[in-house]
Amino acid sequence: MSGWRRLYELITSVTSYSEGDQGPSKLMKLIVGLGNPGKRYEKTRHNVGFEVLNIVAGRFADEAAKDKFDGRAVAATIAGQRALLLWPHTLMNRSGQSVQAAVNFYQLPLDELLVVCDDFNLTTGTLRFRSRGSAGGQRGLQDIARRLGSEEFSRLRIGIGPVPDAWDAADFVLGRFGADERSVIEAAIGQAADGVECWVAEGVEAAMNKFN
Repeated sequence: MSGWRRLYELITSVTSYSEGDQGPSKLMKLIVGLGNPGKRYEKTRHNVGFEVLNIVAGRFADEAAKDKFDGRAVAATIAGQRALLLWPHTLMNRSGQSVQAAVNFYQLPLDELLVVCDDFNLTTGTLRFRSRGSAGGQRGLQDIARRLGSEEFSRLRIGIGPVPDAWDAADFVLGRFGADERSVIEAAIGQAADGVECWVAEGVEAAMNKFN
């Protein structure tokens, strides 16, 4: 290798490191929490994915979060593996815009992607890992699958239901948990964060066996 070529590689590697960009060959996992940005949506049923990622970031983040991929992103090390945590800020129904940008940038195989989201078809506090499958009415998950052109990625659903008979589902998911539900969902959010760690360390099959 010529001296100039070696110098060029050293300069570019230092530049990349200083910018905090891990690059396609460095990122191993992408973990996405779904929700809506802004104070008006904090602690709503639709934002449990954000809450799970907040706990995961508190445990494993390597640096401060940055605005990236139409969302908030932070690098983390989980079970010895590199990961990117991503909170899309595109609003729920366009979550795929953010996820697609990250997947494309890192040239990420879809089996390295985990999406954490709410599910009003599951009883509040229930956890359900799946390695693939339909969106089941979850609009953020639906948009991600549409933009990626595949449903072959892991997802962790957190139950927030059932929707009461007198409620419209859209209004229900944007509402907040009642006092009697909050302790249940807080426990589930903590367990879901444990599940994310298990998914990284042991894979989706192990996570399904332990947390479903």
